[in-house]
Amino acid sequence: MELLSTTNLLVLSLLILVVPKICEACRILVWRPLMLSRKFKKQGISGPKYRILQGNFPEIRKMKQEAKLTVLDPNSNDIFPRVLPHFHQWMSQYGETFTYWQGTEPRICISDPEAAKQILSNKFGFFAKTKTRPEVLKLTGNGLVFLDGLNWVRHRRILNPAFSMDKIKLMTKLMVDCTLRMLDEWRKQETSGKTEQVLIMNTEFKRLSADIIATVAFGSSYAEGIEMFKSQLELQKCCATSITDVFIPGTQYLPTPTNLQIWKLDRKVNNTVKRIIDARLELKAKNVETDYGNDLLGIMLAAGRSNESEKMLNIDEIIEECKTFFFAGHETTANLLTWSTMLLSLHQDWQEKLREEVFNECGKDKIPDSEACSKLKLMNMVLMESLRLYGPVLYMIRTASEDMKLESLEIPKGTTIVLPIVKMHRDKAVWGSDGNKFNPLRFKNGVSRAANHSNALLAFSMGPRACIGQNFAMMEAKTVLAIILQRFRLKLSGEYKHAPADHVTLQPQYGIPVILQPIDG
Repeated sequence: MELLSTTNLLVLSLLILVVPKICEACRILVWRPLMLSRKFKKQGISGPKYRILQGNFPEIRKMKQEAKLTVLDPNSNDIFPRVLPHFHQWMSQYGETFTYWQGTEPRICISDPEAAKQILSNKFGFFAKTKTRPEVLKLTGNGLVFLDGLNWVRHRRILNPAFSMDKIKLMTKLMVDCTLRMLDEWRKQETSGKTEQVLIMNTEFKRLSADIIATVAFGSSYAEGIEMFKSQLELQKCCATSITDVFIPGTQYLPTPTNLQIWKLDRKVNNTVKRIIDARLELKAKNVETDYGNDLLGIMLAAGRSNESEKMLNIDEIIEECKTFFFAGHETTANLLTWSTMLLSLHQDWQEKLREEVFNECGKDKIPDSEACSKLKLMNMVLMESLRLYGPVLYMIRTASEDMKLESLEIPKGTTIVLPIVKMHRDKAVWGSDGNKFNPLRFKNGVSRAANHSNALLAFSMGPRACIGQNFAMMEAKTVLAIILQRFRLKLSGEYKHAPADHVTLQPQYGIPVILQPIDG
């Protein structure tokens, strides 16, 4: 009898533990998707059917694999069907506003620029940053880009001085030095007797931008940061392959082959950052009268030793910010330079216009400085048009932190809102009938007048969370392009395959081989 009672007690205890878990699983996997689908359907919004646990991942994977087999006409800027084929197909089926499921996560895709403005301009946290997958945080660092709330406010306030225009002007000379080093390497690669050479420009620009961000932000150099650079490239590949897999919380701790690779690469990145930080701290310890430096790292270290708690960053936070800015600082600017070079190679008339402008403002032999680069108006238009057509970020996401009203839409709490930038930047209703064409002159009166909506260009986002490094990126791109255009004519190699692809950021699937012809050649 006593044994029976004990058994019953164990069974009851087990049921008390297990039944709530089963009920919660049923709510997440079945009931919630059903209710949300009905709620959106009442508003006239539908989308692909939800599948238990997987959501729409199988369709996304299939469409992306098929799209990667295609190659576009080099003169076509209509890359939306290739880089986000699932969005393209679902828009044609369900309309520009539709729902879909990222595993068990409900998502609504919205392409309206006014709705985007309301979401990105909100200062009250109603549209918060979406929780990021662990492998992506390993790649990008859990820094300013992904922080929210008071932590974001604190980090932003500390980091703002590092990206003031006065600081950026001082950084221009270092950008020039790094670029001239790259050109020296190009000369060493020249084949004897040939007046031109072919280079894979996306690879060259990634190396250059890594050198620049390491030098101007961390006082390091590409040679010292090469391990971090290579590790982040490998991490990016891991993220790109896993992004369409269902994420089950806790699986990031399992010793799977992918996780083991991610852990190994993350250790390499962290160790590189720690070495750079330790070297700076050691230098300060040897001479207590010196400061920590005027670069990004110096500003963060000084804040970390502040007596004011609200201005402090601890070493772990500094490491995460270093990872964020090393990735964002070299990845996004490298993409801007890559696609701008591709467009200038296709549009020789604009290449000549920019070269003439560089000669007028900087001279044929004079090294460009920040003042000269700020006068390059045509180049600024070309860079903006490049960001519109081939911006590194294909879409932005936010999560409704509570039940929200967005124009006429009712967005339930926990719904992720997707803004498909690559589609919005080509919307002919916003940008005109030439929305898919390369036309830098649309920016001749400034960004706010380039389209029929003042906030149509979202390359650097907008509102309180607009990219802190946008002035840095634009100055770097102008400096690098000015130096190259002074010395070379650019032409696409016949081997080029126009195949932009979604690899976390927008990447050329087969590289961008460009023929460089020396101006004096």
